[in-house]
Amino acid sequence: MSAVVLVIGGSRGIGRAVVRLLASSGRRVAFTYRSDEAAARGLEAEFPGAVKSWRFDLADRPAPGTLVREVEAALGPIAGLVNNAAIRRDALLAATPDADWDAVIDANLGGPFRCCRAVLPLMISRRQGSIVNVSSLTAVRGVAGQAVYGAAKAGLIGLTKSLAREVGRRNVRVNAVVPGLVLTEMVADIPTEKIQALRAIEALPSGTLPEDIAGMITYLLSDGARAITGQAFLVDAGSTA
Repeated sequence: MSAVVLVIGGSRGIGRAVVRLLASSGRRVAFTYRSDEAAARGLEAEFPGAVKSWRFDLADRPAPGTLVREVEAALGPIAGLVNNAAIRRDALLAATPDADWDAVIDANLGGPFRCCRAVLPLMISRRQGSIVNVSSLTAVRGVAGQAVYGAAKAGLIGLTKSLAREVGRRNVRVNAVVPGLVLTEMVADIPTEKIQALRAIEALPSGTLPEDIAGMITYLLSDGARAITGQAFLVDAGSTA
């Protein structure tokens, strides 16, 4: 039996590309979605028996524990976790209400924290596991209007590095992928002029596709990356070159 990977936020964009690549390579994949059940069912139908979805809300604090138990009962032991789901509430910091700060930090940093906490006892006891946290270029290169989102995603890199130190002796690896601008549903509301400004700093004319991020994530989950932990890999078409 192939190992199970749990992808948090897998019904669209980068997450969908991750699910497809993992399933195509023979992995069994559990993934979550928040609201688009039709998209989730469609992705399941592409890989009958190998892919299964669960409705999941990052803000539901007890949910990760229940999710992990259900996934293992349905598909088998979880060997990989991808924390990909996120929310954005862009605004200038001076105009950001406490409620938006709390929601973004809790979902984008608290959610991965709780998902890691839910799978780690099992990975540690089995002495096997790989966790990949999906950060953002905003964490390392500021974007006006995304101070809250950037703070959460920068915190995710910090969590990655310290957690890698905590669990490495148990053969559990923790890394982060830092995507540049990827034109997915999540950024559909960003004004065209801001998209053009972000594209202008890229060194490669092709930009970054969801499949490019999925390739890095899949590699970090694999045995080929067995000596890599505590790292944050930029996949940004050279934006930070």
